[in-house]
Amino acid sequence: SPSPEPAPQMSTRGSQMGTNPCRLRLALPGLRWLLGLGLFLGLQAVRSEAFYLPGLAPVNFCEAAAGKNAACKVRTSGSFDFCQASGKRNPSENLGQVLFGERITSSPYKFSFNKTETCRKVCVKSYDTENDNHMRKLAFLKKGMQLNYQHHWIIDNMPVIWCQDIEDGRKYCSPGFPIGCFITKTGVSKDACIIHSDFNKSNTFYLFNHIDITITYHKESERNWGVVRLVAARLDPQSYKHSDENNLTCSGPPMEISGENTEKLNITYTYSVIFEVSIPCQHLAFIPNQVFKYHIIMNSFVIILFLSGMVAMILLRTLHRDIIRYNQINPVSKNDFGWKLVHGDVFRPPKRRMLLSVFLGQGTQILIMTFVTLFLACLGFLSPANRGALMTCAVVLWILLGTPAGYVSARMYKTLKGVNWKTNFLLTALLCPGIVFVDLFIMNLILWVEGSSAAISFSTLIGILAMWFGISVPLTFLGAYFGSKKKFRCPVHTNQIPRHVPQQTFLTKPLFGIVIGGILPFGCIFIQLFFILNSIWSHQLYFMFGFLFLVFIILLITCSEATVLLCYFHLCAEDYHWWWRAFFTSSFTAVYLFMYAVHYFLTKLQITGIASIILYFGYMMVMVLIFFLFTGNHRIISHISDSLKRLGDSPNVITIN
Repeated sequence: SPSPEPAPQMSTRGSQMGTNPCRLRLALPGLRWLLGLGLFLGLQAVRSEAFYLPGLAPVNFCEAAAGKNAACKVRTSGSFDFCQASGKRNPSENLGQVLFGERITSSPYKFSFNKTETCRKVCVKSYDTENDNHMRKLAFLKKGMQLNYQHHWIIDNMPVIWCQDIEDGRKYCSPGFPIGCFITKTGVSKDACIIHSDFNKSNTFYLFNHIDITITYHKESERNWGVVRLVAARLDPQSYKHSDENNLTCSGPPMEISGENTEKLNITYTYSVIFEVSIPCQHLAFIPNQVFKYHIIMNSFVIILFLSGMVAMILLRTLHRDIIRYNQINPVSKNDFGWKLVHGDVFRPPKRRMLLSVFLGQGTQILIMTFVTLFLACLGFLSPANRGALMTCAVVLWILLGTPAGYVSARMYKTLKGVNWKTNFLLTALLCPGIVFVDLFIMNLILWVEGSSAAISFSTLIGILAMWFGISVPLTFLGAYFGSKKKFRCPVHTNQIPRHVPQQTFLTKPLFGIVIGGILPFGCIFIQLFFILNSIWSHQLYFMFGFLFLVFIILLITCSEATVLLCYFHLCAEDYHWWWRAFFTSSFTAVYLFMYAVHYFLTKLQITGIASIILYFGYMMVMVLIFFLFTGNHRIISHISDSLKRLGDSPNVITIN
């Protein structure tokens, strides 16, 4: 997908791998006799070793014996006619990489540690104007340059970054670099063409067919003499027209491709690589643009806390005022008003109780899955350097969390006086996951037709179905069985005849409350949502899981506060139809999420073609559905239900626990 606005990223191993070459000696005087272990006798110091998470350990190289191959991999770009590695199998991929389309393949760019290469040829691509297949490939390459498509390389599990000079001598870095650029017919330079003065011809494409790679490594301590590790990799794309393939100089005029090419074209791809030693203990390259990003996040975080506190204060002040008002009434008096008039109808089962129970069960499953995934990401077990780990963890957790989904759905359905618990189990296990699977299957068919490398294989689809029906469905049945056995007794008697709901004002009507209730929760995720969409559609690394986890917690608190507050106002207006309203008040945030996705598509992306547009909105609808379910989960309604139980325990006195 195109990346029109690359964001600054951390450019070294230190930001992603948790690697710290500075070894620390810990003196332990007098500790041996306290521990009482012979293992520590005679020890005067203990050297702490670095701990590496699975899949993130770097490769050690020997400085004295140069020649060990440094693996260079690329994200699959099979749609473009670039150089391909010969005789190499693709690296193993996890489930998350397959589902996200992050296919990593071997690269034809070969280099060995600490061995300098200068203007080494990779391959030659020829395009004959009389060959229709050649012309289609060249036209597609031009289209990729127009849309600013980018390469994404990986060396020793590190993204290879491309840095540009901006004002005040600062660097603007991104984990991808463009395949080329073009000059319009009117002479306007697009994208990377603005940084090269030699790119000045109108209606001309400039292909980056040469790459200058700089790999930085760090020498280990005296104990590990001669052992080095790669800590950073950066590159600088260049465009050279190689007139003589047997005498490459990597200099001269750029590789120009006319917008109306009418002659045979030969493109030679080359690269150069150098190695340099880093300064000890200074791996993290500071990027000034990153500070601006953190300032935005911190400002939004403070605003979110302020708004959440304001909603909580309004709720508490309103309840406190009503408590004083009700306590001032003579206990002998039977003249109730407000929400006390509907205490015999609040536990009346709503319409479509089966569907509500299914939504609450699925929402619980997604809520727990999201919480555990983000928590593990905060601990570093799901580092962005370990590609696909986040998606793999989420899918595995979703499969294993079928039991709480079935339990919550069945118990809520029985609470609402439902009797068809088997039908409830089937809908809980199949409805929402079936919608997601059908959507993904349709998107995958489009990828197959378009010949995209991101398409999921048929065997992978069969494996997903096997995990769904073989693990998730039985676990859902187990939870539904125990949930259906759980007894629930309403604290107050429900009237036989439903009470008439008085005429509601515009402010107390359901639609107004639902629309207003979703604004504040959406404000909690607004800033983070931009970076998340950038990581998905613009291939930018997302590593702010700590902020994301805090925002997630605040989102749940805000949804609960807004839902309880608006539900209480509606009950005071003698409207007891609160079940679905409580669910939609917070889950309406998904509608704002979809609106933002449309805005992001129109303003940030340059996607053309019906198939690409369908893919974008198809995948975003899955994201919207997931967000819709977990924001309206059962915990919000259970909190309201508990509050209503306390409100109904006494006819005139309110007790707040």
